Parts: sequence; C-alpha cells; structure tokens
Amino acid sequence: MRTRMTCGAAATLAAALALAAPASAQELRIGFMNTYSGGGAILGKHQDNGWKLGLAHEDWTKDGDKLGGVPTKIFYADDQTKPDVGVKEVEKFLKQDKVQIVAGIIWSNVLLAITKPTFDNKSILLTTNAGASPMAGAGCNPLFVSSSWNNDQSPEALGKRMSDDKLATIYMIAPNYQAGKDMIAGVLRTLKGPKVLDQDLVKFGETDFQANISKIRAAKPTAVFAFMPGPMSPAFFKQWQSAGIGNEVKLYTIFSVDNATLPAVGDAAIGSYHASYWSHDLAIPENQKFVRDYTAKYGGLPSEFAAQAYDAARLIAAAVKAVGGKVDDTAGLAKALRHTKYPSTRGPYEYNVNGIPIQNFYLREVVKGPDGKPAIVSRGAIFEKHKDAYWEQCPANMRL
Repeated sequence: MRTRMTCGAAATLAAALALAAPASAQELRIGFMNTYSGGGAILGKHQDNGWKLGLAHEDWTKDGDKLGGVPTKIFYADDQTKPDVGVKEVEKFLKQDKVQIVAGIIWSNVLLAITKPTFDNKSILLTTNAGASPMAGAGCNPLFVSSSWNNDQSPEALGKRMSDDKLATIYMIAPNYQAGKDMIAGVLRTLKGPKVLDQDLVKFGETDFQANISKIRAAKPTAVFAFMPGPMSPAFFKQWQSAGIGNEVKLYTIFSVDNATLPAVGDAAIGSYHASYWSHDLAIPENQKFVRDYTAKYGGLPSEFAAQAYDAARLIAAAVKAVGGKVDDTAGLAKALRHTKYPSTRGPYEYNVNGIPIQNFYLREVVKGPDGKPAIVSRGAIFEKHKDAYWEQCPANMRL
C-alpha cells in the first residue's frame, strides 16, 4: 500500500514539475523541406549538405542535441518538386510533428502552396532558396523570413550589368512558372538601352531546347538572358554548345550555373555571366571557413544553395539564443530571426520589413581555370545593400 502511494506521489510530483518547467526547457522542432528525388535533387543535395554543416557548426548532429541552447528535433521531407506533395508533407510537419519552423524549400511554386497552412498554424516559414515575389509584397507575413533573396534581385543586378555592357539587343528565355516570370521581370526592371527581341516561356522541366535555340539564332540577338534551374541547365547548355551559337551570342544566366550544376554543364558554360549575392571566393572569414569545411567534408565546392541553407541553420541558433529558448513563442522567434546578428557567409546584412535580406549582388563569370576545368570567379559588386522591388507593397500591419 505504501509502495502504491509512493509511486502515485512521485507521478504527481513529476507532472507538477513538468508543468512548472521553465521556457528554456522547451523543445525546438523544425521541418526541413527539400528536393531529394528527381532532377531537382542536384540542388537539393547541396542544400542538404549546407544545412547539415551549419547545424554541425552549432554543435547539433542528432535529435536531442541543443541548437541555440534548446533540445532540437529535425524532420525531413521530399517535395519531389511538386506543390501538392509539398502541401501534404508540410501538413504532416504541422499536425503530426508539431514543428515551430518550416525551413528549406527550393521551388517558388512549392513555397506559394505551403504558405497558407503554415501561417494558419502560426508556424514560422524560413525559406532557404525560393523567393516568390508575392511573399515580398502583398503576401508578406511577419512569420516569414528568407536566408536567400527575392527572385527578382539577382536578375535586377544582371539587368544592370547587361545595360552597362552596351548590348544592342537581347532575347529572353525562362520556364513558365512564378520564378521564371520573376526572373524576367527583374531583368526588365533595370535594363536600360538593349532592345528585347522576344520572351520565350518554356515548360518547367523542359530538356529539349533545339527549337528555341533555332528561334534565337533566327532573331540574331547580341545577347541571351536564360533562367534554367536544376536539370534544365545541363540540357540547355549542352544544346547551346552543340549549336555553336555561343560563338555569335553572349550568354547571361540566372540560377543556371553554380557549383552544383557546373560539373554537369562543363565547358559549355565558359564565357557566360551571371549574378548572385554570394560566391565561394568572397574574402569573408566566415565564408572562407564554410567553403574550407564544406570542401573537406563533401569533396567539392559549395554552391549558393549550400550557403543559404548553412546560413539558415546558424541564423536559427542565434535567434533561439536571443529569445532565451522560448521557441513556442513563434511571433517572438520570428522577430528575432529578422533582428539577430549571426555569422553569415555573405558578411553582415540587414532584413527589410518583409523578411527579405538587404544585401550585395556580384557579377560572376565562368572561365577556364588553371587546371583547364571550368571555374566560377567573382568580378565585383553590381549592387550594394540592394532592397527588393516589392517591400513597399507589404501591408503596414504585416511589416516587422
């Protein structure tokens, strides 16, 4: 009888202690949405590598380890580059896994599909890549933050460079979905001088560009702007090279050539230009450490997809520390994500009121390296502390 009473009293005491546990004893639960299968996995692999290296640099390697001082569990999902799959997986994150943060997301159409269920659940949405323009403007939300950019920003920088290069005419080609339209809009926003001969919107995921390249050749532009994400990139570049059109037309691209796709693209990318907020050769101490450790662990140079995900992990750790471990206060944690300094690969930067970084953008060129292989080199900043074009459309009650 005494034994039963003792056990009952112990259970009651344990329950009371659990209820009285301090906020610092909360558990952080993160759902990481990525692309692990299909052609998009070429980017997903880099994003996964960067994310896990960032966690490791914060001394998190397995569930139960502390991130920012709080025990953390991380759940993973493959969106398969499909919005409907992304919605299904994020609903599992929210309802079954009870996450406070949904992170990751490569594709803009997946991002737009998962925003409503995530925000309805009062969870944070931290994109490590996708930068659909509605999220920066009318659809902004204080629970949203990006460790990457708004879609338009890099092409805005490239449009400025194309103008400075005094091109006579350009031809534009991109996939027909939100990001493709944003990329073209970004170039057109800053393009001054060159005449646009045509805009060719192709099927998202297309890999046969022979007819498109024939149209380009017939139009005889001075230059071409191309957005060919993921597996579209190697296909486009190989056919571009085979057609020999690169001898006649300068090529400017966005999110088509990086250290994730360059091994597959090869020499076909040499001589092309693109713009990005980041490069592996930026002389920033934290970036140099990231590149060194990434290369040692994974056997190749990181891409911006890796850098963005790495930054996200370190940003979360810094924000959790800033709120004293109160991770269930998602509004407070979201605010800390936008206002807490952390060791970013791009150096110090600030967030705009819509959760989009205000940051530098650089010109990058693909050249033949000392070893004869194609390599990406930085050619200086095009824009410094560049704001996205949509932040003023963010409603006052949604700004943070």
